[in-house]
Amino acid sequence: MAHPKIVVTGTGAVCASGMQPAAIYEHLLRGETAIGPIGQWDTTGWPVTVAGEIADFNPRALVDDRKLHKLIRRTDLLGLYAAARAIETSGLIAHRTTLDEAAAAVYSDRCGVYVGSGGGNYQNQYDFFPLMTEAQGTLPAFGRELGNAVNPMWLLRTLPNNVLGHIGIQHGLKGPNACVTNHSAGGVLAIIEAMEGLRHGEADRAVAVGHDAPIEPQMQLYYQRVGLLAAEALRPFDVRHDGSLFGEGAAALVLETAAAAAARGAPVLGEILGGGVAGEALGLLGIRDDGDGVARAIELALADAGIAAADVGMIVAHGNGTRLSDSSEAAALRRVFGAAMPPVTAFKWAFGHLIAAAGTIDTVLALEALARGEVPGLATLAALDPDCAPLPVSRATVPARSNVALIVNRGFAATDAALVVRAG
Repeated sequence: MAHPKIVVTGTGAVCASGMQPAAIYEHLLRGETAIGPIGQWDTTGWPVTVAGEIADFNPRALVDDRKLHKLIRRTDLLGLYAAARAIETSGLIAHRTTLDEAAAAVYSDRCGVYVGSGGGNYQNQYDFFPLMTEAQGTLPAFGRELGNAVNPMWLLRTLPNNVLGHIGIQHGLKGPNACVTNHSAGGVLAIIEAMEGLRHGEADRAVAVGHDAPIEPQMQLYYQRVGLLAAEALRPFDVRHDGSLFGEGAAALVLETAAAAAARGAPVLGEILGGGVAGEALGLLGIRDDGDGVARAIELALADAGIAAADVGMIVAHGNGTRLSDSSEAAALRRVFGAAMPPVTAFKWAFGHLIAAAGTIDTVLALEALARGEVPGLATLAALDPDCAPLPVSRATVPARSNVALIVNRGFAATDAALVVRAG
């Protein structure tokens, strides 16, 4: 059975490089990195002191409702902002105001929300630290004062589905919804789930979001101790690559069936052609040298999209800067595309690894690149690691081979995802 065409009618994004997709993309083209010193805590003496932190973080600039700030976290502010910008650019809510009451009710019921949420943050527990110190390890003393010392809103602030719920509440979207918590694959999985929901008639339109704010003391320390963080810069596929670096941010897309978009005269920015997901089942940090999971995810995405590898005009690699991830991803790309591989790029060097939002912001930026017919270069690339060769990466911006992009996304436990998109 032929699936309905799924189009993108709105996008939004925020990270250390900017507060909208076009601004972030311009930073990429200029070769500018927003990775710099962490300001959220004193990192004196820390082994890694840099990340893609949003400078002058202003909650009111992200979400105007100050009352809501008491109930949500930093990552939620980012997710709600990106979703609101995508909804605004799509004209989704503006169109609903033109409908009569009955039609508007049906419209709202046919609007879904799918969110990729970061679930590994330790900062959710920091409210308990002062009381733990005061109780000196005595559990009865801790229990007696718990209600007085910890904000009763703590539970509401830590819900992983805060962004999912508040998008629906704020914008009156009452259709199917899902919160996907799957490390850095969560954002792309949210897009794939939204696509499948629309394909199978569960909704006519949906908002897909990925958000995360992993820059916090314990995350920074633990990732460094297991050898995943770079010393100073994120250098995908470069001979000097020595790890990844965190970034914070969010990105969102409004997806609609082509028929629903046409019915309201919506702008079409692109098309979601297909997606694929695979695992390697090696362990939490295990990665196969040959990139088998990545290759299978790509092959599944291409088959789902109904296109051949030769139709892909550019590849947005996961490119997280760790040696094994980069080399195994390169091996997977060689397996699928061979010598005819299209230009390859990656974006994390510019603003860090956004974990749950990584694949979502890569998708939004891929659509920006396709709209201009170009593939941004890797500004941190000096010399290609021989273990990644031959890989068609460059410091310079080069033309895209077609209007189709492949986005590769990887997460802990060797979960791999791939998405195929086409320019509008």
